[in-house]
Order: sequence, then C-alpha cells, then structure tokens
Amino acid sequence: MEELVIATHNKHKAEEIKRLLDGKIKIVTLNELGCKEEIPEEGETLKENALQKAQYVWDKYHKNCFADDTGLMVDALNGEPGVYSARYAGEHCSFDDNIDLLLDNMEGKTNRNARFETVICLIEDGKARYFEGKCEGSILTERYGRGGFGYDPIFMPKGYGESFAELSTEEKNKISHRGKATAELIKYLLK
Repeated sequence: MEELVIATHNKHKAEEIKRLLDGKIKIVTLNELGCKEEIPEEGETLKENALQKAQYVWDKYHKNCFADDTGLMVDALNGEPGVYSARYAGEHCSFDDNIDLLLDNMEGKTNRNARFETVICLIEDGKARYFEGKCEGSILTERYGRGGFGYDPIFMPKGYGESFAELSTEEKNKISHRGKATAELIKYLLK
C-alpha cells in the first residue's frame, strides 16, 4: 500500500501518526483529500466510532483509509469521559474546557486510576480490520507540561513521574495507547 487516508481533522493526531509511520506509507489527511465536513461519531463504543469514520471515507472516496477513536476512562467516574472524551464539556469545547470539567468532577476523589484506550479501524479494499492499544495511569490534580494535546497535561502513565505533556513525543509514542495501536497497524501494513 502506497497511500492511506487518515480520517481526522485533528492536525495533532495526523502529525503524531505521520511521525510514527516515518515516511514508509504516504498519509493523506482529510484536508488534503478535500473533505471539509465533520465526519459523524455516533457510536456508543470506540470501535463503533472508528468504524463509522473510516467507513464514511471509504464510501465517499473509495480510498484505503483508517480512523481511530480514543477515550480516557476514569475509574472514579465510572469510565467517563470514555467515548465522549473529545466533547466531554460540550459539542464545541476546547481541550482546556474538557480538562477543567474532568478536574472538577475528580474533586475529592482518592481513586485516580485511569487509562487511555485507542481503537484503529483500517478499511482496506472495503474490508475492516481493528488494532487496539491501552495505557494505564492516573489523573493528576493539576496540569503539568506543555507538550501533547487533549488530556495529556493531567494524565500520568503508570511507572512514570511525569505527565504525557512533559514527556518527549518520542517517549510518549513508545508507551501511549495510540502509539501501541499504531505500532500494530504499522506491523500489519508493512508485513
């Protein structure tokens, strides 16, 4: 496979995946494809959302593509924000809005265990295949670091003393949920 569409408008996500693929496969973003519309995410699971996004691109453009969906599951909040992680604080919220709401909801909670989960759906010649990754950790009481995106400033991976936002991109990609799922995708693509 020479070219693959990444079904996202999130430039941080696209840059992270391009870096992980290291030029071995040309990644085409939705903007480069000319797709300006927001792709629906109406599933109740990460897997359903990843499939819905990839299927949308396949149906409209007939190009091999992949989409991922990621959720932050917090034990003390019964798995929230989960599938709603990107829009936890509302439909047009910012990363900071989501973090503020999560920190407010964690106020007074002693169990700070959480995990990031990513599901990637690859549609190759019309057939769906899935790749998954998880990263266990905990929710910090305030923001640390300036790197990364999303919940990275308040998520500390297990076995580390720093938030995702304090780690280098290379270090984060080795241990992150998306890094693990993408490694499985790359292994499949380059076999």
